[in-house]
Amino acid sequence: MHPLIGITTRPQTVPSAGNEVLGYLATHTYTDSVLRGGGIPVLILPVGPDLIDPILDRLDGIVLTGGGDIAPERYGAERDEAVRMVSHERDEFELALTTKAYERKMPMFAICRGIQVVNVAFGGTLIQDLASHSGAHGHDIAGEGAYEPHAEALIEEDSRLASIIGAGLHGINSIHHQAVEELGVGLVVTASAPDGTVEGLEHEDEAWDLISVQWHPEYLGVREHGDSHDLFAAFVESAAKYAANS
Repeated sequence: MHPLIGITTRPQTVPSAGNEVLGYLATHTYTDSVLRGGGIPVLILPVGPDLIDPILDRLDGIVLTGGGDIAPERYGAERDEAVRMVSHERDEFELALTTKAYERKMPMFAICRGIQVVNVAFGGTLIQDLASHSGAHGHDIAGEGAYEPHAEALIEEDSRLASIIGAGLHGINSIHHQAVEELGVGLVVTASAPDGTVEGLEHEDEAWDLISVQWHPEYLGVREHGDSHDLFAAFVESAAKYAANS
């Protein structure tokens, strides 16, 4: 069975016959990774809260993708000048989507911005800019570096991440300037960078299959990174089991 996987999208202006228009995008790296894992990717747009349940009724898993920053007002903070690319429409949708996915115990794979959405959805806060707020540097490597494991994360034993790719140090990429600060209710740290930056979260409710990482396995997978393929395969397998039991 090929489970249907919803992939969240980011707003972006794109060229068209009528000059520039607003579009909602997800890169091929996400869809390719879901396909490789055995799922069928479906892009989902931000909609009002009354339409989230009808969407989830048709899906078997959710990928929360990367993108712009979450509005600090969502977690009770004053906005720093480093905050960028905020979409209130996307924030509202993805925070509600996360809460409803948890209520259903629908498998979720939260990536980069996604781990931050999960944390804020459960009442946590974010470091608005790592370099200026915590002194942590080297987390914003873009370009060709996105495809290579140029950083490390320590995976905690007895975590869901460890059950998939093993405990200990793993090579990752690092393409972000924000990170988890105070943990949301029920969330547990499952991976950390050497400087203490949170790289993985899971929920203490073991009935919810949540894979939540700060790095970008969908980029690493382009270069045949084994851990990244294993994470997507495990997520799609969880979605298939969810579909079979629904």
